[in-house]
Amino acid sequence: MTTYYFISDLHIGGDGTLDECDFEEELIAFLRRLADDPRPAELIIIGDAFGLWEMTQVTDDTKIQRIARTHPELFEQFRETGRRIRITLLPGNHDYELACVPSYKDELAEFNIRLEPQIHITREVAGRTLWIEHGNQHDKFNAFPDFGNRYGMPSGYFITASTVAAAGRSAQRGRSPWLNDLESVYPNEEIPFWMWSNYFYKEMGPLLRWCLVPFLLLLSISAMVWVGQSLEDAGTLHTAIFRVSPGKNFGVPGRLLDWIIWVDTTVISLLLILAIPLYLLARDIRGTFRRYGIETREGLKLEKDTAYVAAAKSVFERHPAVVLYIYGHTHIPSMREVGSRYVINTGTWLKRLDRVRANLRLVPDVYVPSYRLNWFTVKQGTGGIHVSYQVLPKEAEDDLSWLEKLMIVGRHKVEEQQIPSETVIDAQVEDPHE
Repeated sequence: MTTYYFISDLHIGGDGTLDECDFEEELIAFLRRLADDPRPAELIIIGDAFGLWEMTQVTDDTKIQRIARTHPELFEQFRETGRRIRITLLPGNHDYELACVPSYKDELAEFNIRLEPQIHITREVAGRTLWIEHGNQHDKFNAFPDFGNRYGMPSGYFITASTVAAAGRSAQRGRSPWLNDLESVYPNEEIPFWMWSNYFYKEMGPLLRWCLVPFLLLLSISAMVWVGQSLEDAGTLHTAIFRVSPGKNFGVPGRLLDWIIWVDTTVISLLLILAIPLYLLARDIRGTFRRYGIETREGLKLEKDTAYVAAAKSVFERHPAVVLYIYGHTHIPSMREVGSRYVINTGTWLKRLDRVRANLRLVPDVYVPSYRLNWFTVKQGTGGIHVSYQVLPKEAEDDLSWLEKLMIVGRHKVEEQQIPSETVIDAQVEDPHE
């Protein structure tokens, strides 16, 4: 009775600073842990183990050799662990070349990693089937039209090779190494907002930023003053407090405040004049994005989740013996119940960036870093198939500026699904065709 371990989306390798692996020490410890377990076991890495798309400076088929040279301790541990248990690797989209270059299979075998260049594989537990795939084939931006053809690349490849890889080469030039985290931004459509956030909080000149923040803060106050004055002028509000001039009561600071409020009120008036055409323009842009499959952040997540649940249901319908559909790719760990079967997402070991809304709506949101070094274990046990979920603790470096922390005081990131540490699946699950 083999115990199966599942991880995915390590993204090891890349140009420049992308070749740094923040969790290498923890991954080595995890591999040692598996090697020390006396039970028969198999570690299955479900795609994107390596960031081959991000390695644009290596133009021949030596990318695995290059990664092995720059991470010798990790690959030696793969070799040691592979002597004790079976290590299986599936290609993902970022390391798709593994499915196209035959020599990579032999190179990985030197480190006791068994490459299976397939879209999906299966395993048997307690007489039932586990369906295992990376999942990119259900993502239209990263689906390969002709799997195994190294020249048939999806649009996601060109985004990664031109943007993410360039970020790795350029990360050292910034005021802080925030560009290192570009491959951690999910979904890709979030990248423009993340870049604006980092420009504002980390790259913008300090003098400009400290002039802009009070202006934006007072813009909100000015909006309140503008509304109050309008209500007083209309006789709806029977007061005169919004007509009080700070300049008459507080001297030079008051006159400066008067001037800022006047500028802000002028800006607000212009925005109101442009509100209708801007609304129509924004609505048309959103419609165009939807036609091209680009949704809002939450809408996009929902759309992708729906696509994978639909794919799992299709597999369950066509293959009644399948009780677990296991995939990665989207970097969000989860476990969903679909009837009497389950859909598992193995998440990522990369740094996570969670978008937290800023208290002042006119400034960019803040991206809070964290790690979730997680894995799923599947084995036969008492009462059926046992699925366990475990996480290695790792704290992300606190690289938020005090302004970023101030902007999210009292705010919390959106809580994700809590995955139970142990789930037992009935191995006698009914066949839907019976």
